[in-house]
Amino acid sequence: MSTSSLSLPDRLRRLDEVGAEVPVIEYERAWITWGELRDLGTVLISELDRLGLGSGARIGVVLGNWPSSPAFVQAVLSTGRCLTVFNPLQPAERLAADVARAAPPVLFAPARFWESEELRSAAGRAGARGYVTDGPALCPVDLPATPDAGEPVRTAPGVAVELTTSGTTGPPKRIPLTYRQIEAALGSADGHMAAGKQARAAFTGGAALVTVPMVHIGGLWAVLQSLVEARRMVLMDKFTVDGWRAAIREHRPRIAGLPPAAMRGVLAADVPAEDLSSLRAVTAGTAPVPPDLADAFHERYGIPVLVIYGATEFSGAVAGWSLRDHHQWWVRKRGSVGRAFPGVELRVIGDDGSPLPTGQSGLLEIRTPQAGRTGWTRTSDLGRLDDDGFLWIEGRADDVIIRGGFKVTPSTVVAVLQRHPAVAEAAVAGLPDARLGQVPVAAFEVRPGAVAPGEDELRAWCRRELLPYEVPVRFLPVQELPRGVSQKVSRPDLVALFDQAPA
Repeated sequence: MSTSSLSLPDRLRRLDEVGAEVPVIEYERAWITWGELRDLGTVLISELDRLGLGSGARIGVVLGNWPSSPAFVQAVLSTGRCLTVFNPLQPAERLAADVARAAPPVLFAPARFWESEELRSAAGRAGARGYVTDGPALCPVDLPATPDAGEPVRTAPGVAVELTTSGTTGPPKRIPLTYRQIEAALGSADGHMAAGKQARAAFTGGAALVTVPMVHIGGLWAVLQSLVEARRMVLMDKFTVDGWRAAIREHRPRIAGLPPAAMRGVLAADVPAEDLSSLRAVTAGTAPVPPDLADAFHERYGIPVLVIYGATEFSGAVAGWSLRDHHQWWVRKRGSVGRAFPGVELRVIGDDGSPLPTGQSGLLEIRTPQAGRTGWTRTSDLGRLDDDGFLWIEGRADDVIIRGGFKVTPSTVVAVLQRHPAVAEAAVAGLPDARLGQVPVAAFEVRPGAVAPGEDELRAWCRRELLPYEVPVRFLPVQELPRGVSQKVSRPDLVALFDQAPA
């Protein structure tokens, strides 16, 4: 029987057949064996059974890029429970507030997080039990007594993962992803990459590099797919050019993920091409990829950039480039995010909800089992499709700035700014304005070795290609644009930069 026809829990339970001594995860230059991961998972399942938290129970985990996290993913999902994920990168008060809102019946976190009185108090008020996850044992946390403790939300039947969105346009939302959605996404990914699959023994062959935080769908997906395919993985707490380069040189993967900001870092560091000689392609999907950046990387290293499009709500990617498409179409279709994956349908609709013909821009809708429903699911993305099925994303509907009744699409302005020879990357947001409602403003990173252009120069540059109302009223040079865990620019933090900067 093909493993792809099995349920997600069944595919994960097959790992029980792997030998205890087999190395599975490299973390900080040391290997963790399957036996070590399995032992932690066994302890976890035993404790959950003792607490009466069986199939469908919500299991709260502060999930970071450290070795215990894959063990929790495998143990929770192989037993039909729900993995309720909490972001370790957020400040203590925000983490505590997230726990209070989600109210899981149990919360597992490394000891350093339990040093926060806010977290201990929030878990106690939610009626949760707390556990320290450092080491092979799971130690209970002595939470403060709370007379008015609430009742936790104990179950989420059919839900595999509760994951928060990246929060690039506002407060993160917690999204439930069902087992059926994830199984459909795995099937779609299998279909997209089928040509590259090869039979091998469990946890042999190349290693997957996990550089995106596991609290983001890209990072969690990399770990989950590695477990399902019994593929070794390299866990990195944080992306660094030197760390990524060393992992590529040592493990020589054929494909590796590289967000746009990291791609710029590799180019700026002038990493030698021979260090990346094993790569047939890099994938990029956590943030918009400017075609000029993809071309620069391809020209420097001879490695195609395969852009991928997806969202947390769809359990990951739903469209993207393949190597075959890149060889055939890239020159004509550069700037597109590729074509729909197997089992995914795309369409673009107008303001009245009617489907638009190819070539016309509107709101993107997606129909796929990955969305957890049978009908069309409306996204917040603006885009267009062409006659060959390629999709162009033209911004987000909720990003549109209404300036005195005129619509300004930030991605249009960003594209113009990033053609300026001194601008490495730009971002545009709307600021409140008493007379016009909103006005566009732009922040930008300066290319290495270039001099930051002044406001008058950038304003004149924009006026050559933009309509008068599209030209930003302010331009702010920054060392780094504010980003969330997905490496997308965070719009709330971008707006805050202008609130703090002198006008």
